[in-house]
Amino acid sequence: MPELPEVETIRRVITPLLAQHTVTGVEVLCPTVIAHPSADDFCALVTGQTFEGSLRRGKYLRFLMRSGDTLTLHLRMTGGLVVLPCSEPPEKHTRLILGLTGGVALHFSDQRRLGRAWFLPKDTHDSVTGMQNLGPEPFDLPEGYLQNALHASRRAIKEALMDQHIIAGIGNIYADEILYAARIHPCMPCCTLSAEDYTRLSSLIPDRMTYFLAKNAISTEDYQATRGREYRNTPCLLVYNRQGLPCAACGMKIEKRFICGRGSHFCPACQSMPIAKTDRESR
Repeated sequence: MPELPEVETIRRVITPLLAQHTVTGVEVLCPTVIAHPSADDFCALVTGQTFEGSLRRGKYLRFLMRSGDTLTLHLRMTGGLVVLPCSEPPEKHTRLILGLTGGVALHFSDQRRLGRAWFLPKDTHDSVTGMQNLGPEPFDLPEGYLQNALHASRRAIKEALMDQHIIAGIGNIYADEILYAARIHPCMPCCTLSAEDYTRLSSLIPDRMTYFLAKNAISTEDYQATRGREYRNTPCLLVYNRQGLPCAACGMKIEKRFICGRGSHFCPACQSMPIAKTDRESR
């Protein structure tokens, strides 16, 4: 489930493997993966392009071509990238293959077929679906931004943290980990959080994302050997996917609850919901 740390890790590993290579041919194994232009036009336009570098914005990967054009990918839930010898046959869930000079090919796999690819002329990358309205990166939150953006909202804070219009790059895994570190229940309505809660979140969001980005670091050799499927963060997760296991801080069992359709993990003791006062108690 690639989120910002995983997408950035992929970018750092894959980019040097593509640099200065020219696309010799394109094979679209699943036409729905091509978001823009048509699959035929995509193949024609990408062929002959030379990779120069890459950028990441939220969960989007942008590969920069020598021409100034860009190939943008969104891996969604199950997407992945790997560079393989051209002689190696594609695996079952491979959706797109870019043949490259040097006898290698870039394979884009995606079990759930939710990932998308755009190829756009230079200076038009903002027309990629979803990129126009992305919020700031987790590392670049302006002072007071989070409280100003959310203090009037009745949405659960977990849902708000995953809203890419609010912050770009946080998904289900790291929203759980950030809220655990902040000792905030994922169901808490944004409007009930205190100024201190927002200050703590604003500090912990970049802290946790930086931590997990560092933990995800992997050598090119190990990445290629595991086909990019091995995420190094799993042993470092304190609540995500740990339902039924003891909290590292208090020993209470981690619980799982569905919030806005997403499984959310939290410690019921460390992240307790404040008990609302009754009318009698508030008098």
